[in-house]
Amino acid sequence: MSLVLRNLQRVVPIRRVPLRKKIEIVRSILGVQKFDLGVICVDNKNIQHINRIYREKNVPTDVLAFPFHENLKAGEIPQPDLPDDYNLGDVFLGVEYIFQQRKENEDYYDVLTVTATHGLCHLLGFSHDTEAEWQKMFQKEKQVLEELSRHTGTRLQPLSRGLF
Repeated sequence: MSLVLRNLQRVVPIRRVPLRKKIEIVRSILGVQKFDLGVICVDNKNIQHINRIYREKNVPTDVLAFPFHENLKAGEIPQPDLPDDYNLGDVFLGVEYIFQQRKENEDYYDVLTVTATHGLCHLLGFSHDTEAEWQKMFQKEKQVLEELSRHTGTRLQPLSRGLF
């Protein structure tokens, strides 16, 4: 199904084609290419607004994920009954925040890809509220990013490394 990649900000330039290609590979690795997915790039003001409304945290952040299928177990692929339910949900990337927080030697598009992968894992039921949950999510991200790195020749590390 479709990947909708929208850039709703003008603070940081975004080349959508390379980001789209990498996200498509990640979807394939995760086995969810038949599901619709929205990836929306926003600035600090908008990600902070969304974060305040949905998480009651009045600060900008790197990624927010809104799953279509709630209550999935970590790594569970949804089993929709209806064609309209082939939707994973939406991932909001705080691209301005990501740009500001990345390390000087990090490639911006690599960091965007890692962050989008982290958001996709959230859509598939992964979380990192406890050390055990973090461990599962970290291992999944690591596996996906290693596979992606084989396709792209990069060396990507999970976003959640060192969280616990």
